[in-house]
Amino acid sequence: MIDLFELYFYEDCPYQDESAELLKLEGRGKMRIISRESGICACAGDLADYYERKGLKIRNYLRDGKAFEPGDSVLEAEGDIKLLFRFWRVSQTFLTIMCAIATETASMVSAGRKANPDLVIATSRKTHPGSRIFELKSIRAGGGDIHRNSLSDSIQISQNHLEVAGELKNLRAMKKIEIEPRTREEAFKYVGMSDIMLLDHLSPKELRGLGPELKKLNPKLELAVGGIKASMIPEYAPFVDIIVISAPYYANPLDFTTKIERI
Repeated sequence: MIDLFELYFYEDCPYQDESAELLKLEGRGKMRIISRESGICACAGDLADYYERKGLKIRNYLRDGKAFEPGDSVLEAEGDIKLLFRFWRVSQTFLTIMCAIATETASMVSAGRKANPDLVIATSRKTHPGSRIFELKSIRAGGGDIHRNSLSDSIQISQNHLEVAGELKNLRAMKKIEIEPRTREEAFKYVGMSDIMLLDHLSPKELRGLGPELKKLNPKLELAVGGIKASMIPEYAPFVDIIVISAPYYANPLDFTTKIERI
């Protein structure tokens, strides 16, 4: 399996740290990655595990889902000072991104559950290449769930599938079957074979009328909606079980800083 941190750090320092070499840095140091704003932590533990494999000592780190305030340390480490200088920028950037995803997810979950306490905020497969494992962990750290981890772990019959495959027969599978109908007529035609029905691009008013009709025909059906802006979550939340959204992946990175000192 690819060690993604090896890739991240190699990309930033493929040979040697020219600045550290010029200054002839030697000895031991300590490093603190500090937040300048409030947020929810994600993936600091993964980074800490990598540091320890490289011989650094972890003094402290925040667990996934832990809230932090301005001035709080997200991760603290000590060891070879040249290694700390090699790691700090990529580490800081990594944590600002993952913690931002967790923080944005938590905000969306909070907004949706005020209108529907049972609502699931689930994110799509639209992760950044090479970051999926960490971005999905960040979603869960923020209280969200995963709509689809990959093509191999779930079944979703999209509108493109329907266009190519034609009319569906009586589908059966060990995994839940999710269908995205193209029309209202297809929704009623396929409701009986659906575990989840993804009703994209319908208004809250349309869902309020359609949802109960579909659930009357299939009481076990879960209704999902996608293709909406985060600001519209409270409007849709009362009428669905799941909101599928990609917006947390594109949250603005949080503002962190890093301090390195000799010891």
